[in-house]
Amino acid sequence: MNCNPIRNALSVLLLSLSVVCLTNAQRVTPIDLLIKGGTVVTMDGEFRVIENGFIAIRGARIVAVGDAAALRQANYQARQTIDATGKAVMPGLVNAHTHLPMTLYRGLADDLDLQEWLTKYIFPAEAKNTTREFTIVGTELGLVELIRGGTTTYADMYYFEDAIAEVTKHAGVRGVLGETLIDFPAPDHKKWEDAVSYTEKFLRRWKNDPLIVPALAPHAAYTVSTEHLKQVAALAEKHDAPILTHIAEAPTETVTINERYQARPVEYLERIGFLSSRVTGAHMVHVNDADMLTLKQRDVGIAHCPQSNMKLSSGTAPVPQMLAQNLRLGLGTDGAASNNDLSMWEEMDTASKLHKLVTMKPTVVTAREALMMATLGGARALHLEKEIGSLEAGKRADVIVVNLDAVHQVPRYNLISHLVYATKATDVNDTIVNGKVLMRARRLLTLDEATIKARARKFQTQVSQSLR
Repeated sequence: MNCNPIRNALSVLLLSLSVVCLTNAQRVTPIDLLIKGGTVVTMDGEFRVIENGFIAIRGARIVAVGDAAALRQANYQARQTIDATGKAVMPGLVNAHTHLPMTLYRGLADDLDLQEWLTKYIFPAEAKNTTREFTIVGTELGLVELIRGGTTTYADMYYFEDAIAEVTKHAGVRGVLGETLIDFPAPDHKKWEDAVSYTEKFLRRWKNDPLIVPALAPHAAYTVSTEHLKQVAALAEKHDAPILTHIAEAPTETVTINERYQARPVEYLERIGFLSSRVTGAHMVHVNDADMLTLKQRDVGIAHCPQSNMKLSSGTAPVPQMLAQNLRLGLGTDGAASNNDLSMWEEMDTASKLHKLVTMKPTVVTAREALMMATLGGARALHLEKEIGSLEAGKRADVIVVNLDAVHQVPRYNLISHLVYATKATDVNDTIVNGKVLMRARRLLTLDEATIKARARKFQTQVSQSLR
């Protein structure tokens, strides 16, 4: 019997199998992190929600987002995999306005209006206690809360901002960090010129950092002169840096600006050439239709802080109108001293319900709109929407995985509704920033929570004694 044909056929078959195996091996795509199995809430332009979806991450960026079929076809080889089955996978939350070191002033003074709260308690406490070390510990304490609650980007206005940047970088969180500039002696600088010099060094040091966006932060139009506000705008142009500030927060501010300059706060800032696409203004409570038109024309970002505004009885921002005009609208907690926590989940819930009550219209500020404000809206408010705020290929890998099995989430008929009205900060399971896992299964990986809390309690004693 001639076996050559059989041998030849087997050889061809083995060769074909080898080619197939080699081809498949060549198709393997190496990535650093694969998150799979969860319901992916992309917050992209189409507001896609992908059941049994995945996110592929290489380095600091998302390389793909898709469903199970796309995952099988992609043939990824991941260094690390997170199984998100039964959970929601969504963009990290963006806190568009806070004062993180003031977490150490949490609960110091409550049930007061803004001016009394500032002048009788906060400013005196800061004068006696706010040092570089105080700022570091307060920032660390705040960062623990942010990471645990799924906030991956925050915008900060405070003093010793260079130290805040160092701590934030170490923790792995993304920060738009503004050194506060104010016309009276501050904890870190007694003179305006010294504060400006420090700020310019700060801007140069952190420019182009992958996590830290250095900014200028003039406190407000009623605490910074016209000349100095113009100087800040010029410095922002010179250094290509953003500006963070408070605008139209309380009735007293509107009265003060009108008495000094015969204009409303937004009108005044526009008149002096301060407003631009570099600016993110916190609060924007007391603005009218003309103001909102100016804000849209100048492409100004807005950080809505409903809980702080309610607690200090500052008023209610016209958010439904802002949404209707597609302004750059995000959410902020403000500092823990006036909130009194840093939960963006509570902020979303409040933002939606507050405006339903004020307008007596249950359809305004929907759950979807509130969730948008806390993610892509916050990114837009900070002019960072090309980098963060949604889960899309090419964007920074700022991702959170949220448990959906807590008793307060059962049953679940509508995922978006649950995320806004039922989810708590404690439901966040995993937090990833710039492709790095900062919290895995509720365990912090970059900060020592116990040590930080112990240091914070020592400052609590110091602050209490200083105000006696």
